[in-house]
Amino acid sequence: MAGGRARVAVSILDADLSNMAYAVRRAEREGADRLHIDVMDGHFVPNLTFGPRMIKGIRPRTELPLDAHLMITDPLKYIEEYIDAGCDSITFHVEVEAKQIEPALRAIRKAGLAAGLAVKPKTPLSALQPYRKLLDIVLVMTVEPGFGGQEFMRDVAAEKLLAAREYLSHKPVGAEVHVDGGINRETAEFVGGLGVDILVVGSVLWIPGRNMGREIRLVRALADEGYQYRLNHGTPPIPRDKMVTFAQLPKDLAWKFMREIEAGGIPVLPLRGSGRFNPDGIRDYDLLVPASAEELTVERHAADRQRYLEEAERWREAYAAEHGWAEPNGLQPLADRASAAGGRGSGGVGEGGSTPEPPALPPGRE
Repeated sequence: MAGGRARVAVSILDADLSNMAYAVRRAEREGADRLHIDVMDGHFVPNLTFGPRMIKGIRPRTELPLDAHLMITDPLKYIEEYIDAGCDSITFHVEVEAKQIEPALRAIRKAGLAAGLAVKPKTPLSALQPYRKLLDIVLVMTVEPGFGGQEFMRDVAAEKLLAAREYLSHKPVGAEVHVDGGINRETAEFVGGLGVDILVVGSVLWIPGRNMGREIRLVRALADEGYQYRLNHGTPPIPRDKMVTFAQLPKDLAWKFMREIEAGGIPVLPLRGSGRFNPDGIRDYDLLVPASAEELTVERHAADRQRYLEEAERWREAYAAEHGWAEPNGLQPLADRASAAGGRGSGGVGEGGSTPEPPALPPGRE
C-alpha cells in the first residue's frame, strides 16, 4: 500500500494488447494503485478500444481497483454491462445527451460503485452543476479525449483542477478529483499542487525499457511535493490511508456512535484494540476515522464523544454494581499499564518479564 496522498491510476491504453493479462499483472507488480481503462466507441471519440468483455476478462487477473472511463455516446444503454464486468468506479462524459446522465449516475451508485463525470478541455465545470450531488469523481481532461501521448494542457489544469473540488463538497471523505492527459514526471508536481487525488498515467509507462515502478513512485512523490508546498504550507500531506482513533467505547455504544458519524459521510472502522476491559469481560472498541477527516470529525462530534464516554462510565458502574464486580489492575488499558510500569516493556508483561494471570470473568461469563 502506497504512502502519501496522491495515487496513480495506470492507463492500459498503450499497453501490449496482445498480452493484456501480463500487462495488468506487471502494472500491479510495479506499484500501480489502480487501473484506468479507456473505453472508446469510435463515435464519441475517433478511436475504438475496449469493451465490457475485456474488462470482465482482466478482472480475475488483478486485485487492483478497475476504473472505467467511458468515452462513448450512449453510456446509459451500456451501463449495466460495465457494472457487471467488475468495475470499481465508472466515469463517463458530461457532454453526452443530458437525459442519460442522471439515470446512469444513479445506476452506478445503486450498484455500490463510485460514479463520476468527465469534462473535456473546452467544457466548463459548470456543466457538472445539475449532477453534483450524485458525484464521487470529477475527471478533468487535460488533452482531447481519444488518443494517448498528447501534450499536457497546462492552462486547462490551472483553470479547472482546484475548482473541481467544489463540485464534490457534499462528500467530505472519499471524493476524488482525477486528471487525465499528459501526466508524467514533468507535470505531476504542478497538478499535485492543484489538489488532484488521482493521476492517470499512461503512455510514458509503457515505453520499452522504461522502469515503470520507478516512474510511478516518482509521479506520486512529485504530486505530494506539489501539494505540500503549494497548498499545505510546507507540511507533508496526510497519508490517504492513515486512520486515527477517535473514541473507545463498549460495543453497543460504539456501534451507535459509528452510525451517527457515518451518517455525515465520514467512514468509521471499528476494531477491538487496546481499550479497557469492561465488566462484561469484553474490551472497548476503537472507532477509527480517516486522519484526513479527523479535524472535521472533532468539529462535528466532540460533544457527542464526551456524552458517549460519560454514558459508558455510567453503564460500567451500573453493571458492576448489579453483578458485584470490581475491576482488577490487570484490566487497565495497555497504554495505562505501560505508563504505570515506568515504560518497562509493552503492555501485558509484568515485572521480571513474566506474564500476569488472565483476569477472572464476571459472574455468568465463565
